Amino acid sequence: MSVAVPAKPDFELDDPRPLDLEGQRQRARDLQRAVLAGEPDALARLRAHHPRAAGLSDESLAAIHLQPDDAQLVIARELGLGSWPALVAHAGRLAEARRTLAGPPTAPDADRPTLHVRCGSDIRDGLRAAGFAGDFLEVSDPVCQGPVPADGDLRAVRARFVAEAYGLPPAEARRRLDAEAEGLASAADGYDRVVLWFEHDSYDQLILARVLAHFAANALPPRLELICIDRFPLIDRFIGLGQLSPVELRSLWSTRTPVLDTQLALGTEVWAALRAPDPSALHAIATAGTPELPTMAGALHRHLQELPWTTDGLALTERLALTALRPEPDTAGRVFGVLTRETEPLPFLGDLMLWAVIAAMNRAERPPFAVDPATALEPWPHRRLVLTYDGHDVLDRRVDWLACRPPERWVGGVAIRRDAESWRWSPDREAPVPV
Repeated sequence: MSVAVPAKPDFELDDPRPLDLEGQRQRARDLQRAVLAGEPDALARLRAHHPRAAGLSDESLAAIHLQPDDAQLVIARELGLGSWPALVAHAGRLAEARRTLAGPPTAPDADRPTLHVRCGSDIRDGLRAAGFAGDFLEVSDPVCQGPVPADGDLRAVRARFVAEAYGLPPAEARRRLDAEAEGLASAADGYDRVVLWFEHDSYDQLILARVLAHFAANALPPRLELICIDRFPLIDRFIGLGQLSPVELRSLWSTRTPVLDTQLALGTEVWAALRAPDPSALHAIATAGTPELPTMAGALHRHLQELPWTTDGLALTERLALTALRPEPDTAGRVFGVLTRETEPLPFLGDLMLWAVIAAMNRAERPPFAVDPATALEPWPHRRLVLTYDGHDVLDRRVDWLACRPPERWVGGVAIRRDAESWRWSPDREAPVPV
């Protein structure tokens, strides 16, 4: 445990998105004038973000005498917030964080021994720079990839997968998983407060389910709290907490909420459904909605889209990767960039995770792409990939991907084997179906 107050950071270098509230008010006034003038772009913005404007024609919108409150609502929603008061509150949290970091060093979590739990190390240094003093536990086994069976020694299965898929020595893979398990096991005894830092994608949400299931089945710390977001103002394509500056991370501290019994129960339900050989229970949870954890349902839906699709046998990630190569050959690194910045509907893959997908596809008896021999010895990010005839045929749905005999892979507890009946994702039904 640690409650030492860190040194004062250079906060001015870590505040890339200061939210100027007066500037946003001016944007609202400009929008109000543009709507009254009937400018098409302003009318489109109003229609997209104001609940009373949806579906109205330009003529109807232009006839509305737009009030300042209406324009401010549009501005707030364009920034990913539900209302103008929410925007004001967000600006206030940022300003408070900025002032605090500019003053004498203080740790917001120094009032009690605190453990910060995160599914990766991406915010470890950011939390320190933001003045947090508590300890940090990384729980990052990516259970959105690879086998997560209900039976057997799960840690041994996961260690073997992590070593093989991500190129880690087996002993190192096992050491990391042991450290995660031991850290969670000791959290309730060693800390008065445990704070879970997560975002909305399937990588995070499935690990969150695992962590919640652990605490539901074991001792709870005196305080178990959650910070979980799916957007952040002024970030157009929010991918994760690692995008945030120390000032922005500190501003989230006051938004944390106690973990409720209903959230622990949902985590337990999701974790069990993830590990089942039948994905129907996971789909039922996603379809019913998860108001206890609003970002969970969308993450489960995206996870299920990693099943082979009924249309072509490809997982969504596999299809996006091949589609990125269709215009012209490209490096795996640039394919990763296209998915992350543009085409992936809910970005969840780290670079090593995508290399694992690409490497597995390359081991098919009929690979969908060839590696340019001049780059074959390069690390995966620099290998140049060229679609094969089979790759084009799969994308054009002339050949089913599983007929190309890729290696076995898993989606949670569902094994995808080329010679066995399994489950597929039906885009028509928006559901998994047995085949």
